[in-house]
Amino acid sequence: MPHPPLPAGRAGGASPLFSVLRTGALLALLLLGPRLAGAQAAAPTAAPKAAAGALRGRTTVQYAKGFTISYVAGGKLVTILSPFEQKTTATRYLLVPRGAARPAGYADAHVIETPLRSLVALSSMHVALADFLGAADLVVGLGSFKYASAPAVRARIAAGKVYEVGQGKELNNEQLIAQHPDLVMATGWPGEGLARFQTLEAAGVPVMINSEWVETTPLARAEWVKVLAALLNREDLVNQRFDKVAHSYNRLAALGHQAAERPKVVIGLPFKDVWYVPDADSYLTQFLRDAGCTYAWDQARAPSGSLALSFETVAPVALAADYWLQTGTAAAKADIVAQDARYAAFVPFKTNRVYNNNRRTNAQGSNDYWESGAVRPDLVLSDLIKILHPELLPAWQLYYYQWLK
Repeated sequence: MPHPPLPAGRAGGASPLFSVLRTGALLALLLLGPRLAGAQAAAPTAAPKAAAGALRGRTTVQYAKGFTISYVAGGKLVTILSPFEQKTTATRYLLVPRGAARPAGYADAHVIETPLRSLVALSSMHVALADFLGAADLVVGLGSFKYASAPAVRARIAAGKVYEVGQGKELNNEQLIAQHPDLVMATGWPGEGLARFQTLEAAGVPVMINSEWVETTPLARAEWVKVLAALLNREDLVNQRFDKVAHSYNRLAALGHQAAERPKVVIGLPFKDVWYVPDADSYLTQFLRDAGCTYAWDQARAPSGSLALSFETVAPVALAADYWLQTGTAAAKADIVAQDARYAAFVPFKTNRVYNNNRRTNAQGSNDYWESGAVRPDLVLSDLIKILHPELLPAWQLYYYQWLK
């Protein structure tokens, strides 16, 4: 299904709601789905000024802090920063045209031949990167079939053109070595680096780790699509498409910032008695700022990027909130009170202002919010503005979010 046109509508400044541990990160992800008509549906006609200076066949990084791309004699140098250690470390990748000699220097860099012909994506975010660039046909492996939403990739799965390789300790190194893809793209986690992929590296299977989820703004997170574009030699395409998304997002954020009202919001649901909410540096918090609302923990910071709170801490906020967003896997209000009857006392529950970001969940249980939503933050922001300030986008129909009855 094609994405709707870019809506007309400033961005602010990592992570799905995560904790230092992988488990906390995945739990927090639970916190974190049309078409515009008339003038509001018009695609932007101008790209951001910063993009105007991009050289043909090259791209520049404007929002993201976790990677850099430089063009060197005989190739490209991509540097991925790991933010998890006390002192940030960097891993360098030298992108060299297939069959060409390795450029002199850059002895510490891992070599990847370009353009990629095959990709194993261990995260749904990586599927989104490929689909955004029209490269879904390059996806030959996935960590799990369950977490893929792109129709082109699901069709490839159905046709037997994609193999499942597992995740973490369950990663099937033998299968990957036998298939020998051009690249395995993995997600960075605290305490885990390339060392955990040494078996693949020793066998000549390149592995690239990225940590887009620790970026502090939606546009910074989405800009990681430029890493894959560099690997595919599709810089001109990514410049065009990403610039439209950025331009659209910035216009929408300007609308949100100018909203006369600032409704109060509460986010998420507890998991095992812990209520994870985004901290001040989370990209989700930036979404809330740009949507024009009041968020209780807008200035609170946590080392892990999300705050682990108790029900008793969040309840007073929920009892006075105007809207309740991102309620786990709930598809109806009844699903929420089935977990805890006390939720019925929350004001948004009583006033029917509960919205969940699971409208685009497929039959396999994959939620496209976590996939295409990562590279289309303008659509996510359109939904949030529509929910919080419906008068600002009267023609917009919710794409990722749905009203819970």
